Amino acid sequence: MTKERNHQRAALPVEDRTFIALLKAADALAQEAEKILKAKGLSGAQYNVLRILRGAEPEGLACSVIGERMISHDPDMTRLLDRMEKRNLITRQRQSDDRRVVKTRVTVSGLEILKRLEQPIRELHRQQFQHMAAPRVRTLAGLLNELVQRSAEKEFLVRAK
Repeated sequence: MTKERNHQRAALPVEDRTFIALLKAADALAQEAEKILKAKGLSGAQYNVLRILRGAEPEGLACSVIGERMISHDPDMTRLLDRMEKRNLITRQRQSDDRRVVKTRVTVSGLEILKRLEQPIRELHRQQFQHMAAPRVRTLAGLLNELVQRSAEKEFLVRAK
């Protein structure tokens, strides 16, 4: 059975094996980060929203733009933002010039949580990649960015149709 299982594994195309390895690696790294975030009462998605909004200060962003910038697609962005607003991590305000647009901004409380998480998250990332030499980490980052860019270009072309 072991020989047969090894043969099946080897029979998978390299792209399939790479895809699976990438998902497993991303999941393992994300689970480690989730532990740190959970200790501060945040999910990965909430942390991502706070970081996105910090970068959009002082203007804030519409819900749809936040959704486009998320690392992982969240099908119920409105509910996610509702929970964050109840915790005073964000504010939402309907725009007077266009009542259809609701701008979301990070609050002082949200910024404080981000500040407290900055060092622990940075240290975690350092630990996660410490077994790799810096040039290999840069190469990996470049390859992954290539994949992300390709995916973004394909998505843009689909939307343009």
